[in-house]
Amino acid sequence: MHQKKHLLLVLFILLLSACSKDVKDPLNYKLNSFSYMDQNEENYGLTDLKGKVWIADFIFTSCETVCPPMTAHMSKLQQEVKKQGLKNVEFISFSVDPQKDSPQALKAYVNKFNGDLSNWHLLTGYTQKEIKSFAMKNFKVFVQKPKDTDQIIHGTSFFLINQEGIVKKNYNGVSDVPYTQIIKDIKIVQDN
Repeated sequence: MHQKKHLLLVLFILLLSACSKDVKDPLNYKLNSFSYMDQNEENYGLTDLKGKVWIADFIFTSCETVCPPMTAHMSKLQQEVKKQGLKNVEFISFSVDPQKDSPQALKAYVNKFNGDLSNWHLLTGYTQKEIKSFAMKNFKVFVQKPKDTDQIIHGTSFFLINQEGIVKKNYNGVSDVPYTQIIKDIKIVQDN
């Protein structure tokens, strides 16, 4: 009788662990609430994203180095998500140059990369100090605007965030973007 109970307990534990599969090496950063202006001049934030899985990055429109390939990769990832038939996936790009990146500038920028603005929100409407603090506190991303240049130093990762606003994973957003792994991880997060 004791062995049966032990076996049932082991099976129960295995069943529970199978139900709660998570991405490999999750970051589990809890995001603070935010609401910023998107490319449509409407407030958009964490409450709008509740219940949705999303991918985020940090860019700026006058970037001469990493942002054009990152934005092209984000657009390609958006297309891959659609091809896979995944629903309730949003894309968020935070501008790290809010003084220059108006909603109109952000909209024009993403249009160059054939981005679909129905589920891609490009956010601005905060101060340079606010985005520097927000990026570091929430995503552990460094943002620095040197005085002698118009180029801004910032992180180049794509971040996967779950339905409760928890950052689960980050990926290279500039080169060798692991599209297949990101899609696989989106599916895992959606199933949890």
